[in-house]
Parts: sequence; structure tokens; C-alpha cells
Amino acid sequence: MRQYLAEYGSFECCATATNSIEGLNDILKYAPDIVFINLNEHANAYFQMTIELHQYGNSIPIFIGISKSKTYAYEAIKNNFFDYWLLPYNEFDIRKSILRLKKMMPKEETSETLCLKSYRDFQYIDTNDILYLKADNNATEFIMKDGTVHNAFKTLKTFEGQMPKNFIRIHQSYIVNTNYISGISYGKAICTLKPRKHQLPFSKSYRNNIDNLKKDLTKNAISSLN
Repeated sequence: MRQYLAEYGSFECCATATNSIEGLNDILKYAPDIVFINLNEHANAYFQMTIELHQYGNSIPIFIGISKSKTYAYEAIKNNFFDYWLLPYNEFDIRKSILRLKKMMPKEETSETLCLKSYRDFQYIDTNDILYLKADNNATEFIMKDGTVHNAFKTLKTFEGQMPKNFIRIHQSYIVNTNYISGISYGKAICTLKPRKHQLPFSKSYRNNIDNLKKDLTKNAISSLN
């Protein structure tokens, strides 16, 4: 099970328990988001544990039952279990369940400060000062609004999911800070950035990102269109 969860990088095991008493204590102590319960033995005690939890706190974790048979599936549904996994594990079913879980989890706030590491050197830059990111083979260039350039020895794809929400991918080679976009030309397939009048191409594969950006910019602008 840990192997499957490790693929998604968002799950960390905070405790394991061998019975319902230990389980109740650990849940109250660590307040986990998700609890996996082995229902092959002492299932009734674990169901009682989930009921008892409501006496002690307002935040009840998500429960997933695991069993060799469907014997306790109905009882799990009655106790509001999120899912019921049968052994041996079915990778496809688990994958679907995990993706549903991730959609339910609150998204972590992205840091506004970016740490670039090169060997034993650490450089901290304010993401608000970044105009755009540019792919450079297996490295990435950070072009700043003052014209300086910082380098990171990681691919552009690495940073795509780490940057604040105002950064979007517009091209295989570019991620742009939308706060600096002053124009979009569909005819020339370019975005213009202030204050240095940079022009960056956007590609068809990221056209949907451009369309969504145009909607957001137009919505917040005073329009002269009829």
C-alpha cells in the first residue's frame, strides 16, 4: 500500500496501530486526514472506534477499509467509509481512489519565495520579481524584471507545478508570470510582457491556458469592445 501511495508524493504515514485502542489514541494525537483500517480481524472493534471518535473531536478523518473479502463492505458503508479495498490490491482501483482523495484534499499554499540550489549554494528569489522561466536543455533560466538571469539545473517541467498560480505554461520552452502580461496576439501567437516589452511565443498545445488567461484579464479590464 505504501508503494502505491509513494507514487503521489502527498501522503506521509504518521503512525501505525495494532488494535482499536491504539488506533483511537493515535488518531486523537496526530489528527490524520486519512486512516486505513485492516478489517480482517476485530472489525467490530474498529467500527466502534470510528463511532467513538465523534465524541472527541469535530474533525473526523477519512476512513478506508481493507479486507480479503466483502464481508464488512455493507458495515463500512453504514459507517461512512470513503472506500473499501479488497486484497490482493487492485492497482487500478487504488489509483482511482487516490485521485478522488487528492481532489478532496485542500491544496497547499505555494510559497512566494523560491529557493534555487546549486551544489552547496542556496539562492532565494521573490517570485513576484520573475518575468518568465525559460527552458535551457535540462536547465531552467529565470528572467527577472530587472533584467538579471538566474539558473537552476532542473528542467522547466520540474517548476511547472511548484510556482504560484499566476505562473502558467504557454510554450514547451516558457512559463510566464501573468502579472506582467500586457498583450496577447492570436495572429502572431505571442504574449507581450511589461515592463521590458518582452515578446514570448505561445504554442497550440497550450492554447487553452492562453484562452483562460485572456478571459481573466478581460474580466478585470475596462473594455472598449462593442
